[in-house]
Amino acid sequence: MSQHRMLKWFEYEHLPAHLQKVSMPFHSLATTICSSIPNGPERSVALRKLLESKDAAVRAAVHPGQ
Repeated sequence: MSQHRMLKWFEYEHLPAHLQKVSMPFHSLATTICSSIPNGPERSVALRKLLESKDAAVRAAVHPGQ
């Protein structure tokens, strides 16, 4: 797997268990993206957009309905 500097933002072990459940699938997909798509600008965009989505999902779990 070609390690990408953004993968650190997908780590979830530090989160409470209920937020780990939300964050874990995003980590898995980010890892898959890094292992299956060659490094380049579009892979970086894919990871950046996925990170945006992960952050929104975690916020939604922290503050439901907001």
